[in-house]
Amino acid sequence: MRLLQKIVSVLVLLCGAVAGPALAQADYPNRPIHWIVGYPPGGTTDLLARLMGQYLSTRLGQQVVIDNRAGGGNNIGTEMAVRAPADGYTLFLVNPANAINATLYQKLPFNFLEDLVPVAGIVRVPNVMTVTKNFPARNIAEFIAYGKANPGKINMASSGSGTSVHLSGELFKFMTGVNMKHIPYKGAGPAITDLLGGQVDVLFDNMPSIIGHIRAGTVRALGVTSAQRSPALPDVPAVGEVVPGYEASAWFGAAAPKGTPPAVIARLNREFNAALADPVMRAKLADLGGVPIAGTPEEFWAIHRMETEKWAKIVQFSGAKAD
Repeated sequence: MRLLQKIVSVLVLLCGAVAGPALAQADYPNRPIHWIVGYPPGGTTDLLARLMGQYLSTRLGQQVVIDNRAGGGNNIGTEMAVRAPADGYTLFLVNPANAINATLYQKLPFNFLEDLVPVAGIVRVPNVMTVTKNFPARNIAEFIAYGKANPGKINMASSGSGTSVHLSGELFKFMTGVNMKHIPYKGAGPAITDLLGGQVDVLFDNMPSIIGHIRAGTVRALGVTSAQRSPALPDVPAVGEVVPGYEASAWFGAAAPKGTPPAVIARLNREFNAALADPVMRAKLADLGGVPIAGTPEEFWAIHRMETEKWAKIVQFSGAKAD
C-alpha cells in the first residue's frame, strides 16, 4: 500500500512539472514583453520596433515595451538579450549590425546565430546612393566613370566605420573598382549635414533618414541599394541595374533568447506575420521604403546566415574596424 502511495505521489509531481510550463505557455503572454533595441530612440531600427510593438500589444493583449540599449555597435543590447531568461518575455530587434559585427569584432561574448533563436522577419529597407546637388555625375554610370577618372577624389561619408551605411559603399567599391575616400561620422545626422553642405560627395544612407531631403531636392539620389526599384522612389533606379548583382538592403526581424519555448515562438511568429499582412501596417512600412519579409523563423534565419557570410567578405576587403 505504501509503495502504491509513493508511486502515485511521484506521478502527481511529474504531471505537475509537465503541466506547469504547458499551462504557462497556454496563458502566454500574461505580462508585458520587453523588446530590446540596440540603438537610441529616433532611428530606423527604433521606429520599426515601435510600429510593430504597438500592433503586437493590441494583438497579444499585453504591452510590448521598447527597451533601448544603445552602445557597443549594437553589442550591448545583443548581449543583454542573450543573457535574458528564455521565457518569451524578451525579444531582440535583429538588424544588419548583427551580421556585420560577427566579423567586424575580433572577440564577442556571444555567437549571435547560436545564442539567439529566430522569431520572425519584418522588413527590408534599402539604402540610397545619394550625392550633392552639384556633383558632376548625373547617374550611376557617370559616377563610375568619374570615379575611375578621379581615383581617391570622391569623399564617401558614412554614419560610422563598419555600419551598414559604410559597407554599402564598400560593396560598391568592391564591385565597380571605384576608389572612394571613406569619411566616417558619429551617426547619420552629421553625415547628412555635411552632404547637404557639400563637404562630402556621396552617402549610402538608410532611406528613412534621407528620403525627405531627396524629395525636397536638396540632394540627388542616383540609386537604391535594393535588388529592385523602391515604390517609395519609383523614378530612382536600383544600383543593380548598372552593377549586376549589387544588393545592400538593410533587413530587420525579431529574435529571442535560446531556449524560448517553441509554442511561444510559433505564437509570436503568427502575430508578426499577421501584422505584415495588415494593409495599414504595410502602408506605414512602404512610407519608409520597406518591403515586408513575412515567413517562418527558419526562413528569416536563412537570410541572416547569408548576410553574415556576405558582409564578412566586405569587412575583410575594406579593412573596416569597429569605432
